[in-house]
Amino acid sequence: MEIGLVGLGRMGGNMAMRLHENGHHVVAYDRDPDARSSFGDRGLIPVASVEEFASQLQQPRAVWIMVPSGAPTEATVAALAGVLDAGDVIIDGGNSNYKDSIRRGHDLQSRGIHFIDAGVSGGVWGLTEGYCIMVGGSEEAVAHVEPAFRTLAPSTEDGYSHVGPSGAGHFTKMVHNGIEYGMMQAYAEGFELLQAKEQFGLDVAQIAEIWRHGSVIRSWLLDLTATALEEDPGLESIEPWVEDSGEGRWTVEESIELAVPLPVISIALQARFRSRQENPFGFKLLAAMRNQFGGHAVRRRT
Repeated sequence: MEIGLVGLGRMGGNMAMRLHENGHHVVAYDRDPDARSSFGDRGLIPVASVEEFASQLQQPRAVWIMVPSGAPTEATVAALAGVLDAGDVIIDGGNSNYKDSIRRGHDLQSRGIHFIDAGVSGGVWGLTEGYCIMVGGSEEAVAHVEPAFRTLAPSTEDGYSHVGPSGAGHFTKMVHNGIEYGMMQAYAEGFELLQAKEQFGLDVAQIAEIWRHGSVIRSWLLDLTATALEEDPGLESIEPWVEDSGEGRWTVEESIELAVPLPVISIALQARFRSRQENPFGFKLLAAMRNQFGGHAVRRRT
């Protein structure tokens, strides 16, 4: 099938290559001229603007966008809506808030343009491993683009599903990322405890490798953990600063709205906030309170 791709960062570029290598006709746009100049060498058909999609793709057109959530996605969807026709399909493969996806789907429906929210997991490994894809949208729209979804998935049978109407794909991906927060935090805490037990002189990279085979906590995240520890066992080159891209916050907010307790995911999110504080005031106050009520020693700066 023919498909247009907007926003070819590393992940979008890998998706474009996977589609192209499997026989799809891929028209690609990125606002970076240097990125666009490489498209032809990779077998993609470059266009200089979203407006060019209208002439380069046959109707009904399918345009997949991979840009940051929020204002960039909003602007891109608006620009495409101005050049596409009724029956065409816009797919948002980024990490948009599902409530925005519901709204965008409703707004585009009034123009006769279909909207699909595709939650995509797989990161930079997707080119070789394939992507897990969670799709929200109408049956008609999803059926039109399904060949591309099945090409991007790990296999023609597994790793892709139409999970519900507009918003359902990004909602599912939001919860997926919330779970990811909790899993990553558990690994981080466990390995920190291993490293702290100096009495045994444990090789944490070796232990990560052991756990990868046959243990009940083996996972792809553990595979990546083992690789990171093998490359830099003490992680000396990395600052203890952990960013969050939004989905964890939205997951916790949703749990509050629905009164569904998510203690592990909530704590994992809070831990990321704490990682960014060089001199957390709260910890200083804890030390001061212990000194006040019990005379416990405090460490003072010199």
